[in-house]
Amino acid sequence: MKREQGGGPLYERVKLYVLEKIQRGEWPPGTHIPAEQELVQTLEVSRMTVHRALRELSTEGVLSRTAGVGTFVSIAAPRPHLLEIRDIAEDISSRGQSYSAVVVSLEAIRATLDLATFFGLKPGAKLFHSVVVHFEDGCPIQLEGRYVNPVFAPAYLDQDFTQQTTTNYLRGITPATEVEHFVFAVLPDPEAQKLLQIEPDEPCILVVRHTWIDTLPVTKTLFTCPGSRFSLSTRQKF
Repeated sequence: MKREQGGGPLYERVKLYVLEKIQRGEWPPGTHIPAEQELVQTLEVSRMTVHRALRELSTEGVLSRTAGVGTFVSIAAPRPHLLEIRDIAEDISSRGQSYSAVVVSLEAIRATLDLATFFGLKPGAKLFHSVVVHFEDGCPIQLEGRYVNPVFAPAYLDQDFTQQTTTNYLRGITPATEVEHFVFAVLPDPEAQKLLQIEPDEPCILVVRHTWIDTLPVTKTLFTCPGSRFSLSTRQKF
């Protein structure tokens, strides 16, 4: 690919090359596209040009890049309803995909001032904490960090959350009567990068969810989702 006068920036032309491959069906969703060096040789451009093009396509959600594995054409991102408490395992299974989970930690902790304030406890009081990574067809799509009031779920630490989700277990005790969400656009911290197998510059969606049973605060949960693999939506009819 040689640059012609008026042809525009080379990285834009690399993006166009990739998009045309996808639109023509030559690279369907899930395709492992050629490595950067192969594209450099095919398109006769610099490695920096190819890297920028692929990075921008990843940010736009067209491609998904996994460290140490490669770059893939993104599969249509799942869109759970933001204002509902839905079970991620059920969502994935309903699409005909395979769900699995890895429990990173499941332990009792001492409440920080921030957590104690939300749960109405004294700083240092006991809380339960879990960190779980959710996978769709072997690809990590969500990192869940959950704080649980022991008064509400005293047997929480005894559960196997590879066999049922934390959401399914907790709503089986008593469904939440009040839910609050906050949504942020963030870059992943080192732990999220490692557990979700993403690059440091991968845009992520962070959802913070608070739940109550009547007036009792029962959970605070942080969901981190790679922007190229996950999206959020809501629809209400009045």
